[in-house]
Amino acid sequence: MDFDFSDDQQALRDAVAKWVEKSYDFERRQQIVAAGGFDRGVYNELAELGLTGIYVSEDHGGLGLGPVEAMVVMEELGRGIVTEPLKQAFVTGAVIQAYGDDAVKSAWLPKIASGEALVVLAQQERKARYRLDVCDAKAGKSGDDGYAVTALKNIVPAGDQADAFVVPAVLDGKLALFIVERSAKGVSTRGYLTQDEARAADVKLDNAPATLITTDGLAALSFAVDVGIACVCAEGVGAMDQTLKLTTEYMNQRKQFGVVIASFQALRHRAADMKMQLELARSMSYYATLKLNADEAERRQALSRAKVQLGKSMRFVGQESVQLHGGIGVTDEYVGSHYFKFLTQLEMTYGDTLHHLGEVSERMQASAGVFA
Repeated sequence: MDFDFSDDQQALRDAVAKWVEKSYDFERRQQIVAAGGFDRGVYNELAELGLTGIYVSEDHGGLGLGPVEAMVVMEELGRGIVTEPLKQAFVTGAVIQAYGDDAVKSAWLPKIASGEALVVLAQQERKARYRLDVCDAKAGKSGDDGYAVTALKNIVPAGDQADAFVVPAVLDGKLALFIVERSAKGVSTRGYLTQDEARAADVKLDNAPATLITTDGLAALSFAVDVGIACVCAEGVGAMDQTLKLTTEYMNQRKQFGVVIASFQALRHRAADMKMQLELARSMSYYATLKLNADEAERRQALSRAKVQLGKSMRFVGQESVQLHGGIGVTDEYVGSHYFKFLTQLEMTYGDTLHHLGEVSERMQASAGVFA
């Protein structure tokens, strides 16, 4: 099997890497964090590169690309620990593209593709514990052909800055997916910084006007979350790659007993273990991306498998980096500590390692055992 990237995909990678290097250095990131963790100007720069339209068809103003191109982009943004939630454009663009009717697509996909509208997925509730089928949000008819949603969603990416939300809610006893505009009546938000220094919010909807995307809500939500997991895996690979680079550079500069610590065999073995975990994660990220177009059962199992490996790798690489750096590895002034926090947050995004280990285990029941 050929895992080489095409010339167009490599050019896309190079363009994003160049933007990260020249336009999103550590100093600018720190300024964004100090200002609240989100900069609409940065998001607009990503839109100008055409990145917000990767998952949107050309008929609706996008690039009409797919999972591999999204993975390439997210790896490079992970390398720069970019706080702006570009993956939300992929998640919401993909689910509206796959499940929305023509009116919804025409209304929202061009705005997502151009960057005019930041539309984010607002699915997390406190009692759900990452389960997609647990939802307290309620929806009902409003007027002749409208809907209204009442809900409290937590840790919504850039929730107090987004233009609209894709919200799962129970309609007539079945999960459905809706679009709710942040400017709509009955919408309130409470924003805050997350552990990775990005911005999130709790979003409260009180009988807020909504547009129906699909009544097949659980399948649509599963697809949206799987796209998100694939993006998280790619981000994690990029962040781990840069973390390993920072660690080896430090080991080749830091001296102990008159020699650089990179000369100590025990520390070289630990760095080699970090590299092994990175490459395991990279292969599973590729696996997750390539399975996004598989049928639902196969896709869900593949994405959970990938998230288990990525969770283990991100925890290992982040913690080993701190250990090999010593005290400087957790100081706010040093960029390495921010990669550690970024990886820690990613491990819990869209389900932590234990959750997905349970998902993998549950899907193996039919083939478990020696005599199965």
